[in-house]
Amino acid sequence: MREPIVKSAVLRIFILVFFIFTWGIFTMQAEENHGSTTTDEPLTTDYNPITNNHEQSESFNAGDMIIGHIVDAYEWHIMEIGKTAVSIPLPVILIYDGKLIIFISNKFHHGEVAWRGFKIEQEGTKKGKIVKVKEGTMEADPNASRLLDLSITKTVFAVFISIAFLLIIFISVARSYRKNEGKAPSGLQSLIEPLIIFVRDDIAKTAIGAKYEKYLPYLLTLFFFIFLNNLMGLIPFFPFGANVTGNLAVTGIMAVFTFIITTFSANKTYWKHIYNAPGVPWWLKFPIPLMPFVELLSVFTKPFVLMVRLFANMSAGHIIILGFMSLIFIFGNIKGSLGIAVAPVSVAFGIFMGFLELLVAFIQAYVFTLLSALYFGMAMEEHNTAEH
Repeated sequence: MREPIVKSAVLRIFILVFFIFTWGIFTMQAEENHGSTTTDEPLTTDYNPITNNHEQSESFNAGDMIIGHIVDAYEWHIMEIGKTAVSIPLPVILIYDGKLIIFISNKFHHGEVAWRGFKIEQEGTKKGKIVKVKEGTMEADPNASRLLDLSITKTVFAVFISIAFLLIIFISVARSYRKNEGKAPSGLQSLIEPLIIFVRDDIAKTAIGAKYEKYLPYLLTLFFFIFLNNLMGLIPFFPFGANVTGNLAVTGIMAVFTFIITTFSANKTYWKHIYNAPGVPWWLKFPIPLMPFVELLSVFTKPFVLMVRLFANMSAGHIIILGFMSLIFIFGNIKGSLGIAVAPVSVAFGIFMGFLELLVAFIQAYVFTLLSALYFGMAMEEHNTAEH
């Protein structure tokens, strides 16, 4: 029983991971901005990348540092050597005025200059996003045509890396099952199999019931994708360290697919309980449909809560750890000896939070997968009851 379940689920996981998450994240990351119709030639301006904010940049800004580490970006910052930033530039893909524009993000020089009529906004509501600039200036043009941004950002690139790891892990596990059929699991197989069985027995079977098997590939995909990216986000160096599950585009896509599967799995009883809930006084249904409105609203709030919970918990963990590290530099700017005195405490709390985040990484993957399974089970509850 164990071997066929795992082999078939493993192969289907790969297809779901690649096509659901990569396509979905690209779609959610696409942002509509406004720009003007200018040529695609590089801007020639008198703009000096060494700005008047040089004095301010000399002092440590904890807020900028923390936000810079947890938000998405058009390059993957690795380290700084002196005043030289070492980063990996990523492809910028724009659709503007019916034209496809592709170049590498290092043309922006870390956001200090414009390239081909575009720049990375440094302030305002669109800070960190690519916008169209007025001809020959660094000023964003408010009277612009629609700009569609499909760039390979740090988050998208990190998703590709996690997919590669998932493929390597599960193809290896599938090969082990074929090679050691009928034998006790060993190596990586012995590490992954308990997690697969855990998702199958303690999540899918318990929450959904007899028809759990057709939902198992999706639930396994959710669990391992979230769990792996949570763990990768805790390792603070390339190719890890990206805050994938702390990105609303990523968690939103997973929540949207949970919502779609729940909606299309729902039976008549599910919709009847929404529009005509039994046991509710008639005056809460007619003439003002208060309860049907509340029940229908809950259909949309459930995936919304899924999205926000994972985003908030993972982002909060990164912020707390970075906050502890920032205390060293904040007190060090006041007085060098204070920074040295605070360092052991900050590092100790940072390590403690790191270990706590290991637990949270598993819990958040479990909670998201379990709630998704519960939604599927509630949507088809009558079928399960009838079968039993």
